Amino acid sequence: MKAAWRATLAGAAALSLLLAGCGRNDDPNLMNIRKSSNGPDEFGILPPKPLQMPESLASLPPPTPGGINLTDPTPEADAITALGGKPGAGGSDAALVAQATRFGVASGIRSTLAAEDLEYRRNNDGRLLERVFAVNVYFKAYAPQSLDQYAELARWRRLGAATPSAPPQVSE
Repeated sequence: MKAAWRATLAGAAALSLLLAGCGRNDDPNLMNIRKSSNGPDEFGILPPKPLQMPESLASLPPPTPGGINLTDPTPEADAITALGGKPGAGGSDAALVAQATRFGVASGIRSTLAAEDLEYRRNNDGRLLERVFAVNVYFKAYAPQSLDQYAELARWRRLGAATPSAPPQVSE
């Protein structure tokens, strides 16, 4: 009688583990990144701008408690400047908006891309054991869409295009 009880208990435990392994999330998580602590988000920390000595101390603005500081990070303004826009123009920089929308604007593009990417990830979420053991399949799933950066660099150099941001060509 005891052996039958143990066999039933072992079978129930095996069945519950099997059913737990079959659980599926609606949104496949290819990178399997999970926050493991309550600590700070390392991607949310922006370093301050470097301190600089002004030409004249009289040109410094008066302090504003709770206001912005000259060394506060301004990622949006920095991105606009890097893309060739005017600092401080924000979204009203007509030249930047015209350049970014020169080939047209698709309304709802973010939701369309999110839906297409979700469908792609559902179709490429790994084999059974990869899903069961939470193996990272992100790079394998997106491999057909990746660009071989060295082959592309060689192609542009063969065409004679300037590649100033690429590493210099190694002579053998």
